[in-house]
Amino acid sequence: MVNTTAAGANKAAQGGGLRLASLNHVSVVCRSLESSLAFYCDVLGFFPIRRPGSFDFDGAWLFNFGIGVHLLQAEHPESMPPKKTEIDPKDNHISFTCESLEVVQRRLKEMGIQFVHRRVVEGGIHVDQLFFHDPDGFMIEVCTCDNLPVVPLVQPAPSCKRAVADPTPAKASGGIGGCVGEAVDVSASACAMIACSEQACMQV
Repeated sequence: MVNTTAAGANKAAQGGGLRLASLNHVSVVCRSLESSLAFYCDVLGFFPIRRPGSFDFDGAWLFNFGIGVHLLQAEHPESMPPKKTEIDPKDNHISFTCESLEVVQRRLKEMGIQFVHRRVVEGGIHVDQLFFHDPDGFMIEVCTCDNLPVVPLVQPAPSCKRAVADPTPAKASGGIGGCVGEAVDVSASACAMIACSEQACMQV
């Protein structure tokens, strides 16, 4: 198992990385814009937002939980790779936390969406994960990963510590049976936890 402990992590900690602010959106190329819109809105709880009219290709912009999903209609759907049928938790995916994994699991069953359940145990802490596919085979995870503390391998860069604002997350409801995401600046939230774990909630 690979553990990130050396050069790359140290360079990032010394301020050598890009000065990023937060995750803005994830883009997904889809065979059918209509089917993907229904999935991301009705199943995951995103809602449509205005998209620049200057685009000369079909698509849709969605938003919720502090991030966007940009759907792109494939110009040649027939040439896309075959849709994945096997759910592999190690495949590329986007992950959401939720208030109740039991509710999410029940709603997925009611909607007839196939999923795989996994449990990770670390230091007596349980993390449950549900994996399932969107209409094009792109994998979605809903989990309780926020049960695990963020333990940095290196000292965070000063710019990361300064990014901490208000670590209290705002809630945005919608999606699978009241599944809730955290509408909060990703970098600020992560840096807040890093700062707290490093120096017992240092003043930043």
